[in-house]
Amino acid sequence: MQEALALVGRWLRISHISSGFIAVLVGYTSSVAIVFQAASAAGADAAQLGSWMWALGIGMGVTCIGLSLAWRMPVLTAWSTPGAALLATSLGGIGMAQAIGVFLFASALITLCGVTGWFQRIMEHVPRNLANAMLAGILLQFGLALFGAVGEQAALVLLMFATFIAARRLLPRYAVPLAFLAGILWAAAQGMLDMSGLDWTPARPVWMAPEFSWPALLGVGIPLFIVTMTSQNVPGLAVLRANGYGAPASPLIAWTGLTGIVLAPLGGFSFNLAAITAAICMSPEADPDAAQRYKAAVWAGLFYLATGIFGATVVGLFAAFPRELVAAIAGLALLGTLGAATSEALREPEGREAALVTFLATASGMSLLGVGSAFWGLVLGGLCHALARRRR
Repeated sequence: MQEALALVGRWLRISHISSGFIAVLVGYTSSVAIVFQAASAAGADAAQLGSWMWALGIGMGVTCIGLSLAWRMPVLTAWSTPGAALLATSLGGIGMAQAIGVFLFASALITLCGVTGWFQRIMEHVPRNLANAMLAGILLQFGLALFGAVGEQAALVLLMFATFIAARRLLPRYAVPLAFLAGILWAAAQGMLDMSGLDWTPARPVWMAPEFSWPALLGVGIPLFIVTMTSQNVPGLAVLRANGYGAPASPLIAWTGLTGIVLAPLGGFSFNLAAITAAICMSPEADPDAAQRYKAAVWAGLFYLATGIFGATVVGLFAAFPRELVAAIAGLALLGTLGAATSEALREPEGREAALVTFLATASGMSLLGVGSAFWGLVLGGLCHALARRRR
């Protein structure tokens, strides 16, 4: 009996639960509107939009839980936000059936990259300091947004910041959840929580038969594959490596691709390794013991399952929080990870220039040939790294 209670206690730590919840909160509130736009561009009706949210939530939940338990690492998956943005601007005139064909095609290419091991071989050549620099560049916007939100809701954000600082001294493990609780209580007291949009009807999957068109596959499917791999899977794996987890790239990529193949006809347009939300579950705030942080990712998976089953309800709940509250809690949750990544990136003097190029290019948000800044940060930093090694 005591062993059973101890086991339950190890899985019910507030830091694990809060980190998993914040990861899901940040993931949804930062990009769910883009997914709605993509579904609308494909001509989705209300039932099909619900199916999209069901498929995405179930897919992310199952992969987060399964992969984290299998490798005992905080492996978080997500939908492809750049992919959703691409779809929102590219699916007009294609229709839902051809859109589903595009999803299947892109997921099949991702699976092929995982099964063949191409992705693993590429990632083995990424220097660790550049991976940390890219991570810092990705997270910088969240640190800036934390203090940028002061201009909109000074009392709310400063209360959360003060709570975080005080808790870091007194109850460091609970600093983030206490700051989040303080923000919720203040927002509720000020009448800033809008619960009018809640809908308690569970989402239901809707089968959407695919059609395959070469113009759609080449014009949308290949860009979706490239954007997902370069802007999502590369930084996602880099985040794992930067935090000291020797993640097996090929199986992780293959499983996300297979999940996409299974759920594409229900609206699961793409699944990939997460970077920003994963960093929340990999932070010391999730657990001081890095070997136990996978439990935060498992909790994130459970919350993702809830978002899939009650898609409309959860979207309405997330929309009820003021955006400044979401920006503040994301910045606070990622503060430690941002500091560690920056320190590791610039630690070795001989690699500092390449790391700075990677950091600045990634943080700039630049886009070239339809590919995001995280990929180009690694490319430009890698070129500087290669030239510096040749000079030495």
